[in-house]
Amino acid sequence: MAAVATGRWLRFRCKLCLTLTCQRAGPCGQAPSCRFYSGSATIPKVEGTNITGIEEVVIPKKKTWDKVAVLQALASTVNRDATAAPYAFQDDPFLIPTSSVESRSFLLAKKSGENAAKFIINSHPKYFQKDIAEPHIPCLMPEYFEPQIEDISEAALRERIKLKKVKASVDMFDQLLQAGTAISLETSNSLLDLLCYYGDKEPSTDYHFQQSEKSEELEEAAEENNKKSEKADHQFGVTWRTKNNAERIFALMPEKNSHSYCTMIRGMVKHRAPARALNLYTELLNNRLHADVYTFNALIEATALSVSEKLEDKWNNILELLKQMAAQKVKPNLQTFNTILKCLQRFHTFGRLPALQTFREMKAIRIEPSLATYHYIIQLFYHHENPSKGSSLIIYDIMNELTGQKFSPKDPDDDMFFQSAMKACSFLRDLELAYQVHGLLNTGDNWKFIGPDHRRNFYYSKFFSLVCLMEQIDVTLKWYKDLIPSVFFPRSQTLIDLLQALDVANRLEVIPQIWKDSKEYGHTFHNVLKEEILMLMARDKHSPELQVAFADCAADIKSTYESQDGRQTAPEWPANSLNYVAVLFLRAGRTQEAWKMLGLFKKHNKIPGNELLNEFMDSAKASNSPAQAIEIVKLASAFSLPICEGLTQRVMADFAINQEQKEALGNLTSLTSDSDTDSDSDINEGK
Repeated sequence: MAAVATGRWLRFRCKLCLTLTCQRAGPCGQAPSCRFYSGSATIPKVEGTNITGIEEVVIPKKKTWDKVAVLQALASTVNRDATAAPYAFQDDPFLIPTSSVESRSFLLAKKSGENAAKFIINSHPKYFQKDIAEPHIPCLMPEYFEPQIEDISEAALRERIKLKKVKASVDMFDQLLQAGTAISLETSNSLLDLLCYYGDKEPSTDYHFQQSEKSEELEEAAEENNKKSEKADHQFGVTWRTKNNAERIFALMPEKNSHSYCTMIRGMVKHRAPARALNLYTELLNNRLHADVYTFNALIEATALSVSEKLEDKWNNILELLKQMAAQKVKPNLQTFNTILKCLQRFHTFGRLPALQTFREMKAIRIEPSLATYHYIIQLFYHHENPSKGSSLIIYDIMNELTGQKFSPKDPDDDMFFQSAMKACSFLRDLELAYQVHGLLNTGDNWKFIGPDHRRNFYYSKFFSLVCLMEQIDVTLKWYKDLIPSVFFPRSQTLIDLLQALDVANRLEVIPQIWKDSKEYGHTFHNVLKEEILMLMARDKHSPELQVAFADCAADIKSTYESQDGRQTAPEWPANSLNYVAVLFLRAGRTQEAWKMLGLFKKHNKIPGNELLNEFMDSAKASNSPAQAIEIVKLASAFSLPICEGLTQRVMADFAINQEQKEALGNLTSLTSDSDTDSDSDINEGK
């Protein structure tokens, strides 16, 4: 019976499947395929078939991915670790810097090691022939700087030019001239390019290291005044010498074209010979040649560098150059307008109106400004800490225009925008504007324009100081945990700003943690910071638990002064710090340590304050110790303090003393009055 039932069920199922298949099939009895093909595949159209609901699938063209696309995708899945050091310092945990000084040393040591490795590889290339990198990494292989062509020929000259051998190229050029060999105009221009770029000097092999070291040495100047940094750059640079090899070869060339003149002009401007560049431009015009846009950019800079002319005359000369560009049908580029704005910074207040005119003209011919463009405008209008009311609105217009935009590098000075913008926010004391600038920095990849290490520290120091000044304390502490030390290492002034914010918000219980952090960031021996911490802790009385924490912090600070005593150049204990530490010890019940502090006053020849002596008197009264009270009077008498008489009266009133102690107090009071009388007589005699 079971077998019969199974056979009936199978026959019923086959009939059901056949019925459904016939319903799906077309007129020909075939069911259409359910697979979708791309547009390149051929799908046979069956008459009467309804395919309106089927969308055509188009395979996209090949997409070229960045080499680090996978790393970028992985990085986008995580946020920055606020507790970790910056990525550049994540090496051996023992070597991770904890202060700005250590970070500079770390970066310099790392760059020094790279240069040393390059020097060894390039000095002994035969030992580094095996290429184990897949794919090939050219910068890890030795570079061949020795010329391979030995004979005297134009090909040998081109090889030496390509290898940037300045002296060897000049010698080969002279040998070719002596041999009577004609040198092509193209090769001569290439030699001029080499000489003008390096100022007729051999390129330095450790140039990048010198630049890094120089920028670190000038960090303070760059943060406070960018012009000082520019002057230092010129001091380190090569200056143009009269009748150098470039001028000599230029004079020997049988024919010259526009490239020859343009190279010479740009070289003269680069190496600080603006007057000679302007004279050579006049010669170019006399020969009915035309300059390119890069030469005009250099000429604009040369005009601004002229010493003898007035500011108005310089601006008129710049306008004349722009008219000549239009006459020669040379279209200005972004660098043209940026050069004008950069030069107008030298004009100070006079340059503000021309700068706005230049910016409007830039917009009129549809040249998109770069971040450097706005940097120059901000520097021009916010150079002083008290900008005028009219100029103070410029930064708001700039930020309203830039908010939400993503930038790509177009100018070498693009990485200076955020530094100057945050500096303007600090001048204006506008926290909302600072948040707007910071939001722009975190839009897309704009964070790459923060600049080198010292500019990043300047930006975040200004930003955090403004937050400390104007933000609520909880938000300030949140920024503190988020930025320090994962983004930048704070300076002592940054921590002082935070301490003042804690004082305003009455959150002094955080001070011990701030002191602990300041030690980690290398501020253990910064006396101004230590005195600020001690002053805030000792100014008012607090709960017993907090007083104990303050006393522990004061003891730690005291140990830093004692460790300084062992150094030959150690500064003396400040009188205020001695007073603050002693007061904190007394309030925490650490009386013995407080009395030891009195010995430090004598050792360092410092005078204790009246408040401290009264605190000691209160402590003696609390412990009912007349002997300690008399010792306080003796100390005041030894320093001839006016408070000695008042302290004596307190001892007589608050303590039960014997006759011997009364006589001792009387003698101390008489000695103090006699010394006061002697000092008054000395003053009268002096008058």
